[in-house]
Amino acid sequence: MSDQIQRFLFDDTNVRGEIVQLQAAYAEVLARHDYPAAISRQLGELLSAVALLTETVKLDGTVSLEVRGRQGVEVLMVESNPGGELRGIARFDETREFDTDASLRELVGEGQIVITLDPKEGQRYQGIVALEHADLAGCLEAYFSQSEQLATRLWLSADGERSAGLLLQQLPDDHSNKDPDAWDRVVHLASTITADELLGLGRQEVLYRLFHEETTRVFTPKALAFGCTCSRERVANALYTLGADELREILEQERAVETQCHFCHTRYHFSAADVEAIIESPQAPPPIVH
Repeated sequence: MSDQIQRFLFDDTNVRGEIVQLQAAYAEVLARHDYPAAISRQLGELLSAVALLTETVKLDGTVSLEVRGRQGVEVLMVESNPGGELRGIARFDETREFDTDASLRELVGEGQIVITLDPKEGQRYQGIVALEHADLAGCLEAYFSQSEQLATRLWLSADGERSAGLLLQQLPDDHSNKDPDAWDRVVHLASTITADELLGLGRQEVLYRLFHEETTRVFTPKALAFGCTCSRERVANALYTLGADELREILEQERAVETQCHFCHTRYHFSAADVEAIIESPQAPPPIVH
């Protein structure tokens, strides 16, 4: 399985789709933390979902999905960008045991999903979806129906080693749609896919298995990979938001500021001189560590 996402559409209809499969990027996310199997599986579904969402909204910026819970799992968060870079993390009660087959709702209890679109230019947007469905796919379908007013169906699956997702979306009707029954028909066909097939077959095999009787146009796949957006500059900017008093108080106690990216575990060290430079000139790039 290669880490790729691929767009497709059905000619002479108002139906489009995407299919994504992940292995290496998923393994990179899990390798940095010791997660229970149920959480690893849910992170896999989230990674496929955020990749599908990124291609759907066509944003020049980052897209994140964050599940906020109120019991054993506090946060599940994944992020994607137009370059095909993915990252993810979970925060949970490490003293608890989780059923391997636990659903998203069983893991987080009452909670919500926050969808954040953060463009390089322009205003940041956040959409909030209540966890009213047992699984992530159902929650995101509700989001598209309510917020985007587009009929959307998703199939997501992950097993701790592989992750995959399939999205179908009905676009606004226009004169180019010569097959008004297409939406109901292709959703029915897609609903026959099993988790094993979605994870085990190649993308072209999945599409042929489901839609070989349809006139389907498949576009060039896009590569995906693990990638973290942390940097010394971004960490310095985050430190600046703490304020001069708090930063100097840390320096009095620790003589330096040490921090680590939760996503990729990269460590950042800021000496007293570095911190003072951040306080005095926050727009300047932080000193380079030799």
